[in-house]
Amino acid sequence: MADILPFCAWRYDPRRIGQLELAITQPYDKISPAMQERYYSLSPFNLVRIIRGKVEPGDDDKNNVYSRATACFRDWIRQGVLISDPQPALYAYDQEYEVPGRKERKRRHGFIALGRIEDYSTGVVFRHEQTMPGPKADRLELLRHTRAHFGQLFMLYSDPSRQIERTLEAAAREVSGWQVVDEYGAAHSVRPIADPATISKVVELMRDKKLIIADGHHRYETALNYRNECRERLASSARDVELSAPHEYVMMTFVNMNSSGLTILPTHRVVSGLPRFDFKTFRDAASSFFDWYAYPVVADQTPDGLSQFHHDMASRGKLRPAIGVAVAGDPSLYLFLLKESVDLGELLPDIPELQRQLDVVILHKLLLERCLGLTAASIAAEQNLSYVREFEACWGAVRSSGAQLSFFLNPVRVEQVSQIAFGGGVMPQKSTDFYPKLLSGLTIYRLNS
Repeated sequence: MADILPFCAWRYDPRRIGQLELAITQPYDKISPAMQERYYSLSPFNLVRIIRGKVEPGDDDKNNVYSRATACFRDWIRQGVLISDPQPALYAYDQEYEVPGRKERKRRHGFIALGRIEDYSTGVVFRHEQTMPGPKADRLELLRHTRAHFGQLFMLYSDPSRQIERTLEAAAREVSGWQVVDEYGAAHSVRPIADPATISKVVELMRDKKLIIADGHHRYETALNYRNECRERLASSARDVELSAPHEYVMMTFVNMNSSGLTILPTHRVVSGLPRFDFKTFRDAASSFFDWYAYPVVADQTPDGLSQFHHDMASRGKLRPAIGVAVAGDPSLYLFLLKESVDLGELLPDIPELQRQLDVVILHKLLLERCLGLTAASIAAEQNLSYVREFEACWGAVRSSGAQLSFFLNPVRVEQVSQIAFGGGVMPQKSTDFYPKLLSGLTIYRLNS
């Protein structure tokens, strides 16, 4: 099923760049304009120059951004800033981190390898979120120019006995690697494992696995589109499809979905710019579907109602969909609980049963679309909707940043992700936030053979 390979990763030479922290980045889609500027200022060798280049004054074609990225990549190779490992390896990738909002530290084990690019129809790789055409077009152009993958695709596999993890952990004790602490305090450790016996065992153990894309849907589908382009080009030159060609694979980080180190955070929603918005009218409309409860909170003080709000949202959310609401100008937080009498099969007949149980689907279909009148197209285009990871930032948006409504969600469980993905379903965009992210630049896969 899952076909993986060791590879010779390209990576930064610490003798040329100094601290690795100055060169690596968060995934390209998590880089805000402020982060982009900071990355540019850290080092002339920061990877942002390749994966998130700027449109410069005088550019008459956006391809200039991709051409500069390619020139930068080639220059760094020529200068020895980037070097290739001498022998193929699997790369043990461990992350130690504190869960945001909780005083809890976890350790997540994974490994980096090449994974064969599969059509979804083969039943090997499964997606769980929808994708948008814009990001895929951008990533495809960068891939065409550079012929390299700089970021990790985050893939989940199931191994309840942890046999793969234990095999890699034993081998990783014998080798050294490189470490970095990111801007969120997460410690990342990478160690190359070139032992042929270990590689063969892991390759064989992965062979019967099915894979779920946790993060990187756009980049996976970009790699799939690029593979198809290469196949068409080979066919036009009367050459057979080479299933071992570099474009048939993409760089992936594999993580056991049965691991206790796996954390999924919610992504909250913020609504702004609605004409003639009135909270009472919205709440009355929502009362057709939800019971609601108010939690008085005193702004800028230790809120007595806040801890009870968090507790109730988490505990009641285990029984039925629970969505938190904050509104501009109102000192209370609200908890909307789906009424037990609501028949979701009747309300949402076009939504598969497993997805109808997700808070994020209930939020989108009932509150955003039915009660606020947003359309699926406007939501996809983020016309009145933005996304926030931190509870405090989401709450602050309606207190001081001009937003009209904030919606708080409980995190999706990994069991829900796997059930929906293996069932062929997809969730709304930004339904899951796997934390921490996999850093870009720790290893690079160059399609140069």
